[in-house]
Amino acid sequence: MNNRYAQGKDAGLWLSLGRSAKLVFVALMVSGLAACSSTMARVETWEGQPDSAANAATLKAPAAIKVAQVNGRSMTNYLMDDLALEYALLPGKNQVVFSHKSIWAKSGVVENGESKVHVYESEPQVVTFEAEPGEIYQFDFTHAGNRQEAEALSKDFSATVVTANGSVVAESSAWDPQSALARTPISSGEQAAVGAGAGTALDTLKSVWATATDDEKKAFLRWAFE
Repeated sequence: MNNRYAQGKDAGLWLSLGRSAKLVFVALMVSGLAACSSTMARVETWEGQPDSAANAATLKAPAAIKVAQVNGRSMTNYLMDDLALEYALLPGKNQVVFSHKSIWAKSGVVENGESKVHVYESEPQVVTFEAEPGEIYQFDFTHAGNRQEAEALSKDFSATVVTANGSVVAESSAWDPQSALARTPISSGEQAAVGAGAGTALDTLKSVWATATDDEKKAFLRWAFE
């Protein structure tokens, strides 16, 4: 009888310890995810260590805004569907290429292999503005209230960039790859090396783009932003 009681007590103790261990594990996972989120929250948009980085401005992008490029530098490695990000911008002229993406759950029964959500994404947009040292900017745009509005918005999307007090500093327009602005700070030696090889490639891209059809251009832009 005593042995059974002892065994039952030991089993209860181990069960309690197991639950405690699970709680500790979950807490550690949450802490880890929070740490990851905090490290991803602010993205530097330059290379190297420019002096003006100490006075960088901030551009806040909600989860629905997907920033693809800043001053010609790809930002797609940082994109997640449900993550809002802050982009650190060097003072001066900045060009930001972005799109709007929204996800809506499908109603009713979903067949095997069929996506459970509707995804609506706009064509790439671009804004160019002068970032003031230490200033905070954010995107201002129309928010869809339902799936039909989201679908319509994806076909005719535009946004503005505003300051913390709501002053508009730039309005977006359809992005033209040929007007890309390259401002990423690099040394003069690196610039010379890049320029020597980039001229031929850029000329080739321009000539191909000039003869491409509208469908081919759209397909290229979709591929470029994947």
